[in-house]
Amino acid sequence: MRPRFCPSVHIALLSAAILTPTFGLAQKQQHDVLTDAQVEKIREAGIDPNERIKLYTEYLNDHVNTVKSLTNRRTSDARAQHLDRELQDVADLMDELGSNLDEYSDRHADMRGALKILADESQHWLISLKALAGEEPFDLSRKEAIEAGEDLTDQAQRLLREQTDYFALHKDEKGQERAEPKPQ
Repeated sequence: MRPRFCPSVHIALLSAAILTPTFGLAQKQQHDVLTDAQVEKIREAGIDPNERIKLYTEYLNDHVNTVKSLTNRRTSDARAQHLDRELQDVADLMDELGSNLDEYSDRHADMRGALKILADESQHWLISLKALAGEEPFDLSRKEAIEAGEDLTDQAQRLLREQTDYFALHKDEKGQERAEPKPQ
Protein backbone atom coordinates (compact mmCIF):
# COMPACT_ATOMS: atom_id res chain seq x y z
CA MET A 1 0.00 0.00 0.00
CA ARG A 2 1.38 3.34 -1.06
CA PRO A 3 1.42 6.28 1.46
CA ARG A 4 -1.10 8.99 0.76
CA PHE A 5 -0.02 12.48 -0.20
CA CYS A 6 -0.93 14.89 2.56
CA PRO A 7 -0.46 18.55 1.50
CA SER A 8 -0.50 19.95 5.04
CA VAL A 9 2.38 17.68 6.12
CA HIS A 10 4.41 18.61 3.05
CA ILE A 11 3.77 22.32 3.61
CA ALA A 12 4.81 22.03 7.26
CA LEU A 13 8.01 20.20 6.33
CA LEU A 14 8.80 22.68 3.56
CA SER A 15 8.17 25.61 5.94
CA ALA A 16 10.48 24.08 8.55
CA ALA A 17 13.19 23.56 5.94
CA ILE A 18 12.91 27.16 4.78
CA LEU A 19 12.73 28.75 8.24
CA THR A 20 15.52 26.75 9.89
CA PRO A 21 18.40 28.45 8.07
CA THR A 22 16.85 31.87 8.73
CA PHE A 23 16.49 31.09 12.44
CA GLY A 24 20.09 29.91 12.59
CA LEU A 25 21.25 33.09 10.87
CA ALA A 26 19.32 35.23 13.36
CA GLN A 27 21.05 33.46 16.23
CA LYS A 28 24.49 34.07 14.70
CA GLN A 29 23.77 37.79 14.37
CA GLN A 30 23.02 38.20 18.08
CA HIS A 31 24.43 41.48 19.36
CA ASP A 32 26.94 41.44 22.22
CA VAL A 33 26.52 44.29 24.70
CA LEU A 34 30.16 44.28 25.79
CA THR A 35 33.28 43.97 23.68
CA ASP A 36 35.63 41.04 24.21
CA ALA A 37 38.10 43.38 25.93
CA GLN A 38 35.41 44.62 28.33
CA VAL A 39 34.34 41.08 29.15
CA GLU A 40 37.97 40.18 29.82
CA LYS A 41 38.37 43.16 32.19
CA ILE A 42 35.28 42.05 34.11
CA ARG A 43 36.68 38.53 34.35
CA GLU A 44 40.03 39.88 35.56
CA ALA A 45 38.20 41.83 38.28
CA GLY A 46 37.08 38.41 39.51
CA ILE A 47 35.39 38.60 42.86
CA ASP A 48 36.47 42.19 43.61
CA PRO A 49 33.05 43.81 43.93
CA ASN A 50 34.26 47.42 43.82
CA GLU A 51 36.27 46.88 40.65
CA ARG A 52 33.45 45.05 38.86
CA ILE A 53 30.90 47.70 39.80
CA LYS A 54 33.26 50.44 38.62
CA LEU A 55 33.75 48.65 35.29
CA TYR A 56 30.01 48.19 34.74
CA THR A 57 29.49 51.86 35.69
CA GLU A 58 32.10 52.90 33.14
CA TYR A 59 30.54 50.76 30.40
CA LEU A 60 27.06 52.06 31.19
CA ASN A 61 28.39 55.62 31.00
CA ASP A 62 29.73 54.86 27.53
CA HIS A 63 26.35 53.53 26.34
CA VAL A 64 24.36 56.39 27.88
CA ASN A 65 26.76 58.90 26.30
CA THR A 66 26.18 57.21 22.95
CA VAL A 67 22.43 57.58 23.47
CA LYS A 68 22.90 61.27 24.30
CA SER A 69 25.05 61.80 21.21
CA LEU A 70 22.38 60.22 19.00
CA THR A 71 19.66 62.43 20.49
CA ASN A 72 20.74 65.53 18.59
CA ARG A 73 21.15 63.83 15.23
CA ARG A 74 18.70 64.17 12.39
CA THR A 75 15.80 61.74 12.60
CA SER A 76 16.33 58.71 10.37
CA ASP A 77 15.69 54.97 10.33
CA ALA A 78 19.38 54.29 10.99
CA ARG A 79 19.39 56.63 14.00
CA ALA A 80 16.22 55.02 15.38
CA GLN A 81 17.69 51.52 15.00
CA HIS A 82 20.95 52.59 16.63
CA LEU A 83 19.06 54.21 19.53
CA ASP A 84 16.90 51.11 19.94
CA ARG A 85 19.98 48.86 20.13
CA GLU A 86 21.82 51.21 22.53
CA LEU A 87 18.79 51.49 24.81
CA GLN A 88 18.45 47.71 24.87
CA ASP A 89 22.15 47.48 25.74
CA VAL A 90 21.69 49.98 28.57
CA ALA A 91 18.77 47.99 30.01
CA ASP A 92 20.69 44.69 29.68
CA LEU A 93 23.80 46.10 31.37
CA MET A 94 21.73 47.61 34.17
CA ASP A 95 20.02 44.27 34.76
CA GLU A 96 23.35 42.45 34.73
CA LEU A 97 24.86 44.93 37.19
CA GLY A 98 21.81 44.55 39.42
CA SER A 99 22.37 40.78 39.48
CA ASN A 100 26.00 41.35 40.46
CA LEU A 101 24.90 43.67 43.27
CA ASP A 102 22.52 41.02 44.58
CA GLU A 103 25.28 38.44 44.63
CA TYR A 104 27.79 40.68 46.38
CA SER A 105 25.32 42.02 48.94
CA ASP A 106 24.40 38.47 49.98
CA ARG A 107 28.07 37.98 50.89
CA HIS A 108 28.29 41.25 52.86
CA ALA A 109 31.04 42.44 50.55
CA ASP A 110 32.07 46.03 51.27
CA MET A 111 30.99 47.88 48.13
CA ARG A 112 30.44 51.33 49.55
CA GLY A 113 33.08 53.06 47.42
CA ALA A 114 31.69 51.80 44.14
CA LEU A 115 28.07 52.07 45.30
CA LYS A 116 28.51 55.78 46.01
CA ILE A 117 29.73 56.35 42.45
CA LEU A 118 27.01 54.12 41.01
CA ALA A 119 24.24 55.82 43.00
CA ASP A 120 25.35 59.21 41.67
CA GLU A 121 25.90 58.09 38.08
CA SER A 122 22.64 56.15 37.86
CA GLN A 123 20.70 59.32 38.66
CA HIS A 124 22.46 61.08 35.75
CA TRP A 125 21.62 58.16 33.46
CA LEU A 126 17.95 58.42 34.39
CA ILE A 127 17.92 62.15 33.63
CA SER A 128 19.44 61.47 30.20
CA LEU A 129 17.06 58.60 29.42
CA LYS A 130 14.00 60.55 30.51
CA ALA A 131 15.11 63.59 28.47
CA LEU A 132 15.09 61.48 25.30
CA ALA A 133 11.80 62.03 23.52
CA GLY A 134 10.03 58.77 22.81
CA GLU A 135 9.70 57.82 19.16
CA GLU A 136 7.86 54.79 17.84
CA PRO A 137 10.89 52.77 16.70
CA PHE A 138 12.61 52.83 20.11
CA ASP A 139 9.94 53.86 22.60
CA LEU A 140 9.65 50.38 24.16
CA SER A 141 13.42 50.11 24.59
CA ARG A 142 13.47 53.60 26.11
CA LYS A 143 10.79 52.64 28.63
CA GLU A 144 12.63 49.41 29.52
CA ALA A 145 15.91 51.30 29.98
CA ILE A 146 14.19 53.84 32.23
CA GLU A 147 12.61 51.05 34.30
CA ALA A 148 15.95 49.26 34.59
CA GLY A 149 17.59 52.58 35.55
CA GLU A 150 15.01 53.27 38.23
CA ASP A 151 15.44 49.76 39.64
CA LEU A 152 19.24 50.05 39.60
CA THR A 153 19.20 53.52 41.19
CA ASP A 154 16.89 52.32 43.96
CA GLN A 155 18.99 49.20 44.48
CA ALA A 156 22.28 51.13 44.63
CA GLN A 157 20.90 53.71 47.08
CA ARG A 158 19.30 51.03 49.27
CA LEU A 159 22.47 48.92 49.33
CA LEU A 160 24.61 51.96 50.12
CA ARG A 161 22.37 52.76 53.13
CA GLU A 162 22.36 49.11 54.26
CA GLN A 163 26.12 48.83 53.90
CA THR A 164 26.76 52.07 55.74
CA ASP A 165 24.63 50.81 58.64
CA TYR A 166 26.10 47.29 58.53
CA PHE A 167 29.74 48.35 58.52
CA ALA A 168 29.11 50.93 61.25
CA LEU A 169 28.17 47.97 63.46
CA HIS A 170 30.80 45.55 62.06
CA LYS A 171 33.92 47.70 61.84
CA ASP A 172 36.16 44.61 61.81
CA GLU A 173 34.64 43.51 58.46
CA LYS A 174 35.29 46.85 56.73
CA GLY A 175 36.90 46.53 53.27
CA GLN A 176 36.23 42.81 52.85
CA GLU A 177 35.25 41.10 49.61
CA ARG A 178 33.03 38.55 51.37
CA ALA A 179 31.97 37.71 54.89
CA GLU A 180 33.65 34.60 56.25
CA PRO A 181 32.10 32.60 59.07
CA LYS A 182 33.72 33.30 62.41
CA PRO A 183 35.46 30.32 64.06
CA GLN A 184 33.73 29.13 67.20
